[in-house]
Amino acid sequence: MSGTNSERELLAEGPVIILVEPQMGENIGMVARAMANFGLAELRLVNPRDGWPNDKAQAAASNANHVIEGTRVFATLEEAIADLNFVYATTARERYGYKPVRSPVVAAETLRVKFAAGEGVGILFGRERWGLTNEEVALADEIVTFPVNPAFASLNIAQAVLLMSYEWMKSGMEDLSATAFAANRQRPSTKEQLFGLFDQVEEALESRNYFHPVEKKPKMIDNLRAVFSRQAFTEQEISVLRGVISSLDRFPRKLPRGSRTAAIKEKPSDDSADD
Repeated sequence: MSGTNSERELLAEGPVIILVEPQMGENIGMVARAMANFGLAELRLVNPRDGWPNDKAQAAASNANHVIEGTRVFATLEEAIADLNFVYATTARERYGYKPVRSPVVAAETLRVKFAAGEGVGILFGRERWGLTNEEVALADEIVTFPVNPAFASLNIAQAVLLMSYEWMKSGMEDLSATAFAANRQRPSTKEQLFGLFDQVEEALESRNYFHPVEKKPKMIDNLRAVFSRQAFTEQEISVLRGVISSLDRFPRKLPRGSRTAAIKEKPSDDSADD
């Protein structure tokens, strides 16, 4: 049986996320939430515009309290990264220089290797409106850039953190196709159960004069059975379908008074003796 969120392991390790002069508390909170989603926990702020702590950040973090409560504030970027060994700077703008430029996949794998070796690693993210300065990028070891639409390359700061956090988690997965949970395993139905469904459907339709004209009944039954046998039903699905049919048998259809269908039902017909 799966446990509740409070019973599951809380992942809280990985590269430090450094936001340089973030302007809005809401954005900081959404960054904290994105980090918590993918197991990152250490957030550092460089000279946040609205100070710290920030009530709007707390509200936007959506219970990522361990990230918010552990957030550290620094006056300068140099101070914020002083204890780190390797740092990436994120940017979507073209820059000329000698910094290697990596994709998020390569950057996450590099960070994973260095983190596992005991190095302090981090990722820099710039201001909401114009990102990092050239001088700030120069303090990093390498650049990471996202494969975005060239004509619309600007990312929301929380989106950028989310993408890197996601790649970080992927870099530690043995099987990239694995998921945190799966559908409940169900037993496939037996042929006997399927035949029972056939009989119930056909009986319900027969009582409503569905098989008309009579000479076409065998072909109509074949078509129905082909429809119901196309999918490999589970025991639960057979049970659901039979419950639906039983319900239709137990309760007559309630039609709005004055409707055309109701008038037809109320009018005697030549077929009434067959019902």
